[in-house]
Amino acid sequence: MKALIARKVGMTQIYDNDSKSIAVTVLDASSCRAVQIKSIENDGYDAAQLTIGESKRTSDPLASHYKKYDVEPGLGLWEVSLDEDSQITPGKQIIVSSILEPGNLVDITGTSKGKGFAGVMKRHNFSGQKASHGVHKVHRAGGSIGNASYPGHVFKGTKMAGRMGGEKSTLQNVKVVAVDDNNNYFLVNGSVPGAKGSVVVVSKSIKINSEAQVDLAKNYSSKVSEMFTAQPESNTEEVENIKGEEE
Repeated sequence: MKALIARKVGMTQIYDNDSKSIAVTVLDASSCRAVQIKSIENDGYDAAQLTIGESKRTSDPLASHYKKYDVEPGLGLWEVSLDEDSQITPGKQIIVSSILEPGNLVDITGTSKGKGFAGVMKRHNFSGQKASHGVHKVHRAGGSIGNASYPGHVFKGTKMAGRMGGEKSTLQNVKVVAVDDNNNYFLVNGSVPGAKGSVVVVSKSIKINSEAQVDLAKNYSSKVSEMFTAQPESNTEEVENIKGEEE
């Protein structure tokens, strides 16, 4: 497989062998499973429908779709590309270690946090108007948005106040820091788009070829993985604490 889906648990930090702290995001793929497997013969392309978690309410058509493949309804359906020789079957759990290993670079796609209606200073990083004497109460206003007689209208794409966030966002070349086989979760370096509990799609980096990925994994394996596997109980307990705080 070239991608999987995971639930964002939260952020924490770990330390490498040089005692340097690394800010990481915990991604939980423990309930990631396949639903429908598409093939070139039947659908014209190879892909897999994935789901994760449990759905509290499912529409009848979608419930029938899950029932057809004997899979428990999840939070939604996400389709990812599939290798031709893949052995994935409906209902099979996706194992992170079979796709990713520490040191790999991945692209992570999610829905960014919604900020609501935001002004130009927050939305577009405008500097604002003067805060000194001689200025009316327009310190955070956007200012002029065009001329009068010519062109006589506001150009499309003009930076103005408006709805911010809640959009599809992708981070490229994010490093996988560690993978936990027992709990089927993994850690990635830095932040990830979306709120806690949201679902993200983690795919292999499109800018790095497979051979380079193997070299990156070999060079990185000694930095964090030894430390991470040496204390599995403490790391698992820390992740469980993050999950408890979320609930």
